[in-house]
Amino acid sequence: MPQNKLKQKVEALTRVVQALIKEIQSNTSLAQGTLTAFQLHIGEEEWNKVVKQLQEREQESKPKEKKLELDVE
Repeated sequence: MPQNKLKQKVEALTRVVQALIKEIQSNTSLAQGTLTAFQLHIGEEEWNKVVKQLQEREQESKPKEKKLELDVE
């Protein structure tokens, strides 16, 4: 009997995870469509400027890696 309950719980969790995956896919599709519509609205030249600005901001916000210096003699 305990195995049956465990099996039911696993199946229920599987259905929940599948529903979450479908929701994520739906959100991804919506986001891609919104970005495409925005890109078409502002034009290619303006879009490229926006992308470049975002890339610059990302580079600025990344913490610079510090290399471990070992003074081995």
